[in-house]
Amino acid sequence: MKLSYTKSSDALTVKIAGEIDHHTAQSLLASLSALLDTQHPLSIILDFSGVGFMDSSGIAVILNCSRRMKELGGRLEIVSVSSQARRVFSTVGLDKLMRISYGGTYEDNK
Repeated sequence: MKLSYTKSSDALTVKIAGEIDHHTAQSLLASLSALLDTQHPLSIILDFSGVGFMDSSGIAVILNCSRRMKELGGRLEIVSVSSQARRVFSTVGLDKLMRISYGGTYEDNK
């Protein structure tokens, strides 16, 4: 799993590349937490364009990140989600809780 990020005046965009599963979820969570602690963004955008596979472990990471952003008074957005990850998001109803972009189209239910 690889992460890269860019920061604008108020948003932190984190591009995730690789698989998000029970083997990688803890390190992803730790990396995202460290970025939130050091960068203090008003919003975080998770770019999933490089994520080829995600299981339910990724949901825990996203929910934790979303909770942290709400505590900081910010918000989380997820962009460029693959069809495989979309099925995971839809199955657990994550697309009802936050702004998610599937191939440039938003389903903004929150």
